[in-house]
Amino acid sequence: MKTDLEQVILRNILTNETYMRKVIPFVKKEYFEGTYKLLFSEVVRFVQKYNRLPTQETLSVEIQESDRFNENSYTEAVDILPRIFERNDDNEQWLYDTTEKWCQDRAVYLAIMESITIIDGKHQSLSKNALPDILQKALSVSFDTNVGHDYIENVDQRYEFYHMQEERIPFDLDYLNRITKGGLPNKTLNIALAGTGVGKSLFMCHCAANVLSQGKNVLYITMEMAEERIAERIDANLLNVPIDQIQNMSQNMFRDRVMDIGKKTAGKLIIKEYPTGQAHSGHFRALLEELKLKKKFKPEIVFIDYLNICASSRMKGMGGSINSYTYIKAIAEELRGLAVEFDLPIVSATQTTRSGYSNSDPGLEDTSESFGLPATADLMFALVSNEELEKLGQIMVKQLKNRYNDPNMHKRFVVGIDRARMTLFDVDEHQQNLTVEPEDDAPVFDKTPSGDKLKNIKMF
Repeated sequence: MKTDLEQVILRNILTNETYMRKVIPFVKKEYFEGTYKLLFSEVVRFVQKYNRLPTQETLSVEIQESDRFNENSYTEAVDILPRIFERNDDNEQWLYDTTEKWCQDRAVYLAIMESITIIDGKHQSLSKNALPDILQKALSVSFDTNVGHDYIENVDQRYEFYHMQEERIPFDLDYLNRITKGGLPNKTLNIALAGTGVGKSLFMCHCAANVLSQGKNVLYITMEMAEERIAERIDANLLNVPIDQIQNMSQNMFRDRVMDIGKKTAGKLIIKEYPTGQAHSGHFRALLEELKLKKKFKPEIVFIDYLNICASSRMKGMGGSINSYTYIKAIAEELRGLAVEFDLPIVSATQTTRSGYSNSDPGLEDTSESFGLPATADLMFALVSNEELEKLGQIMVKQLKNRYNDPNMHKRFVVGIDRARMTLFDVDEHQQNLTVEPEDDAPVFDKTPSGDKLKNIKMF
């Protein structure tokens, strides 16, 4: 039956050009066996060279001149050729579905066989650590026959997209909802920029607590603090207790109050710690799969505390010729790819540069280590604190990049901050008027003259 299906697939590749062009990018020669594998390789080689299908006579000549066929495989190929060039009327949708399932089954089978050789120590280059990636790639095999959006023909689909209500995870802070049009959408990377001690972890812990209160599942990955320290900050937020007073609560009181929170939400919060600089997107992917398998836990948002102390799954460390721009950009791209793969938003943070730490009005140029990070992020904003804001119990938020909305709308705004309870909150509207917009707000690398200033420029 397997050989019959291989014959059906190869026959349609050779006689149905539309089918061939849609499936040939996804079908690997390894999926075939024996003579069918050799024939498929010859067909692909011919199509790549001449951009058209071979005739039966042409393929016969190619086989005859090829040094890849021995006497037995050549005899079998000559016997098969008339059958695979027969006219057919296979149902097109059935053909696509059947071919996709066959590719998936073959990919899994080959992955299992390769895994066995690795386990037996017979593989020359791969270790047991490669097993999850091998199986993951095999299980993810699928056809994507969409060749793009036709501007004229797909007008109705585009109109529907414009009016589609995108699923978002809302904040409990009014101005953050305003600038994101209601919250964070899936498949996005969102970054908070701040100096040491300003409130990166506080911001993420507050948001994690808020999302949990909405009844959603939250995964918090930390590489800076212990799991219990992150949980302590979220306890202070949700229990509305100063963080230094939690230890004064009796065990029964503490347990009862946490259980009350559990009764009010259908969500779960998992906190996972990794060593600083040792974990990358591959570890996070494995964690997500393991949580799904062992705990039936699927997060709806992931917090990573924080991006600069992650590792890259594609690059080994910062040694050699790898610079910080390339390395941090690679980490950002991998995390955003993870967000797309698991269809959820990822929230992380990054440090300011040394000059940005003392800057009360930071810009994208103050991003530590790599400007490739803001180039990859969907939303990026700075958290700013100074003596005046601290006295008012506030922290300023400045938009740096925003793919969801106009970044110049509410460019700056303030939110209240209670550091003892690890909480952020909205302030009165009149206090927003205190955030004065500088006359020249462009980053230092983008100070393009405009308006009257242009008149003073002499054109040569």
